[in-house]
Amino acid sequence: MLAMPVVSITRLRVRSWRYLPQFFIRTLLIARQAGRSAGNLAVTLLRDRHNTFWTGTSWSDEAAIRTFMHAAPHGPAMRKLLEWCDEASLVRWTQDSSELPSWDIAHRRLEQEGRASKVNHPSPAHVAHKFPAPTTRRTAQLRIK
Repeated sequence: MLAMPVVSITRLRVRSWRYLPQFFIRTLLIARQAGRSAGNLAVTLLRDRHNTFWTGTSWSDEAAIRTFMHAAPHGPAMRKLLEWCDEASLVRWTQDSSELPSWDIAHRRLEQEGRASKVNHPSPAHVAHKFPAPTTRRTAQLRIK
């Protein structure tokens, strides 16, 4: 039986402007890492309002995403997010296509099926797991593949 592609959506909100330079650098390095990783099918980034950032990735299977997650620079950067972010959530699912969903679908699935990641300074939205829908107008979106 062939493995179905795995889609992963993350939403992070950086809690202070002082963490943004380090966050941006790490994000670009990680996006490049993802795009070059074995099993990666697609990568897209969305810069949203209020220091909020979304990532969408598609993978050939769970093994490919796990290998990427634990490798540098992604693995070590995740520990920094504990302090840098006040909101962090993830949702992952399998589907028939390697196409990434619209940001509206990603948002809906994140709230309905996603899980909060650990952060040291959670916002009320993080605790409630309720987030505003992403704004795709007048924001930066970058497709890596």
